[in-house]
Amino acid sequence: MAVYTDVTEGELGAFLCDYPVGELLSYKGIAEGTENSNFLLHTTGGSFILTLYEKRVATHDLPFFLGLMDHLAAKGLSCPLPVRRADGEMIGTLAGRSAAIITFLEGMWPRRPTAAHCREVGKALASMHLAGADFDLSRANALGPDGWRELWAASRERADEVEPGLAAEVDADFETFGREWPADLPTGIIHADLFPDNVFFLGNELSGLIDFYFACNDLLAYDLATCLNAWCFEKDCSYNLTKGTALLAGYESVRPLSATEKQALPMLARGSALRFMLTRLYDWLHGPEGDLVVKRDPAEYIRKMRFHRAIVSPQEYGLS
Repeated sequence: MAVYTDVTEGELGAFLCDYPVGELLSYKGIAEGTENSNFLLHTTGGSFILTLYEKRVATHDLPFFLGLMDHLAAKGLSCPLPVRRADGEMIGTLAGRSAAIITFLEGMWPRRPTAAHCREVGKALASMHLAGADFDLSRANALGPDGWRELWAASRERADEVEPGLAAEVDADFETFGREWPADLPTGIIHADLFPDNVFFLGNELSGLIDFYFACNDLLAYDLATCLNAWCFEKDCSYNLTKGTALLAGYESVRPLSATEKQALPMLARGSALRFMLTRLYDWLHGPEGDLVVKRDPAEYIRKMRFHRAIVSPQEYGLS
């Protein structure tokens, strides 16, 4: 989450007239994240999240994202619900942007995830994969391997400004992925961005998943690999085997992995690390400046990429 587009009180008050949320009491921008403009709203009807969709979110994808939240909630997964306007639509326009209001989810994201948190995240991710199996809309992963190449083309020339030798290193990775990227693995709806700040807990109990704006159809095990990257490394980028074991066990307690998925896990984790390095690199080099925009250093994911290159067996991640 972040704030790129400012909203005046008058604009917001007029916008809310179309929604059954009551009168505006207060609102404030949310600085965390990098993709959309987000605000916490307090109204006479309760607390809500207002999202204005910025350049990386295409308007034609919004029915998929918002419809998916409705579908998952109907299947029993805890996630925010889009608030429908008086005309039944979920999408409006505010400050020249497509916008939506979603319900506020109670809880806090874990600043220092534990193995217990990781186990619950694994269970929730597998439950989401199963719940999304009969969702009737689909969306290609815009940040799959083809998307990585586009990001790289836009950043390669300046990559060595971030770390000397990075351009040659990533070029070699792309050659490897061209030969070895896994195929014929189970696919379905994935979250694609299930970082700790997108998972809320009340104590040690997971209270819900948020931010489905990267959700798409892709390899289910790739989503799990992204969670390993996001949840199971320490601040010094060392891999925490206890957390990895817990996350994988939690996932397999709901949806067991196939033998081919397990074998592909190192390559999937390596690709996921490259994906997040590339989006961070692009934003680091090209992103807007401002007090309400948080840029994330690509160096973290450069180190994770190197870790995954050295993995010999998927059991090194904690698979039983």
